[in-house]
Amino acid sequence: MVERRAEARMLCADLVDVHYKDHKGRARKAVANLEDISFSGVCLQLDSPIPVNTSLRISHPKAEFQGVVRYCMYRDIGYFVGVQFTSGCRWSPRQYKPLHLLDLRSLMLRSASRSVKSSDPPKTTQ
Repeated sequence: MVERRAEARMLCADLVDVHYKDHKGRARKAVANLEDISFSGVCLQLDSPIPVNTSLRISHPKAEFQGVVRYCMYRDIGYFVGVQFTSGCRWSPRQYKPLHLLDLRSLMLRSASRSVKSSDPPKTTQ
């Protein structure tokens, strides 16, 4: 799969409720695991699929987001559903910080910085 995202995703884990209407217009609610998050969307893991282009609401006691399903695929342990937030809806870590949150980009930068420092020649005094 080609990476098309313009912004970094942060790996995370937290349980959220997903509210949507099925193809017959019936209200549905599912519990999902939040897999990753960015300013403009999330990836959720669910037990059941949600069709592409379905509008939904993601709720947590500390936040709520509106979005549209952009992909839904089954992988080993469940359905992974990519959600793009609707216009005007953006995630902010100040607004809502998932239970577990890992910023791989900053982790890699810190690791690279440590690697460069450890490979610098020792300083000598004269």
